[in-house]
This record gives sequence, C-alpha cells and structure tokens, in this order.
Amino acid sequence: MNILVCISNVPDTTTKVTFNANNTQFNTAGVQFIINPYDEIALARAIELTDGGKGTVTVIHVGEAANEPTIRKALAIGATDAVRVNAPAHDAYFVAVQIAAYIKQHPFDLVLTGRESIDYNGSKLAAMLGELLDLPSVSIIKKLDLDGTQATVEREIEGGKETLTIPLPFVAGTAEGVAESKIPNMRGIMSARTKPLAVVEPVEVKTLTEIISYETPAPRGQVKLVAADDVAKLVALLHNEARVI
Repeated sequence: MNILVCISNVPDTTTKVTFNANNTQFNTAGVQFIINPYDEIALARAIELTDGGKGTVTVIHVGEAANEPTIRKALAIGATDAVRVNAPAHDAYFVAVQIAAYIKQHPFDLVLTGRESIDYNGSKLAAMLGELLDLPSVSIIKKLDLDGTQATVEREIEGGKETLTIPLPFVAGTAEGVAESKIPNMRGIMSARTKPLAVVEPVEVKTLTEIISYETPAPRGQVKLVAADDVAKLVALLHNEARVI
C-alpha cells in the first residue's frame, strides 16, 4: 500500500493577517507557518493504514525551498519520504496540475488531501486531482477504512451520513474524525533529517486566475447591552438597527 498525502504550508491560526504590494500579496513577515491541520489529519490516517510495514507514505508539497521545514515536520510525524515541486503555489488548479503530473509518473494506491486549506478554504484539490487523473474522488470524508483493494468511506450529508465503497486507487479529501493529528517524538524528529526529500521542477501550466486585491473584513461594531427586563428596547434595536425582525 503506497499512499500519497498532499500537504500545504499555511499561516498559524493565531496569525494577524496583513497585506502589502498594494493589497495584492499576503505579508509573510514574522508569520509562523504550519502544516495545514486538515492535511495533518490525512497524514495521520495514512500512517495508521501503513503501520507495521503495510506500506509507505509519501508527502508532496508545491512550494519553494523556504517551506521545507513544514515538509520535514511531516517526515518527523511519520511519513516515509517527501517530494517538493519547486514552484510557488499560485492557485488550486496550479497545485493540482503539478501533483497530478507527479502521480502520472509515480502511481499510488491512494491519494489523500485535507478537506480544505485554512487560508483559502477552497475545498478544490481533491476534486481537481480526481478529474485530472481520471480517478474517483470523494470530498470531506469523516471515516476511511481499507479492506484489500477496496475502501469504505463515510461522510456527513444533510440529515444523516453516507457510506461509500470505492475500489483503489482513488482520491479523498479528509476532515476531522478520520484520525487524530500526531505529535512528532524525538526519534521522529531525528530521523526526519535523513529521510529522502526529492525536489522536482514544475510542469508548465496556463494561468487561469489573477489576484486583483485582498481585503480584511470590516471591523465589528460596538456591542450594545440591553437590560434583561427591557424587552421593548431589545425589539426596537433588532428591528430598526440590526434589521433582523
């Protein structure tokens, strides 16, 4: 069982977001980057499925050399080896084409992504990979089990849960519940230094999107406190100012 896990490099959730270059670039100065949390869930499940010599786990990342500490953390958590496509991640389509090109040359039994990255929240990669590779893809799965060459996945739908059986290979976008994120131990941290990290050059991709500008959300207005026994004032505020009734 050879599993490929796609990982992205995202700002820590405590990051204060600012922009530069006339609001067309994310300001990375002083920002701590981490593995996308949903990708960590995918990585944790891949490690569980291959535990005990049942297979290998390769992580792949599209990004520049400055992102290699994030890749090394994935190796410390338990990935067998890693691949970095040497190019900035312009958008989801660019990333999907790069990963698909690598998979076509190095096939895997299972390809896992996070349900979305916490910076752009696009939820596009799994579906794009499925289309580019002509493979089944399932997004936002909550459970993943393997039985030989067939997988059983579970995901939430409106009003209940959906259980699917899928033959390998396929692509899945994982969400919380699939596995618990793992913390690298000292042995993993030390071994990550010597695990292979291959660097491949990107394939040419036509640019389909362009960032015009970024905007931060409007600041929240002041909170108005209303006495618990002043129902009339509360109703008036909800009607005249909040306009929700």
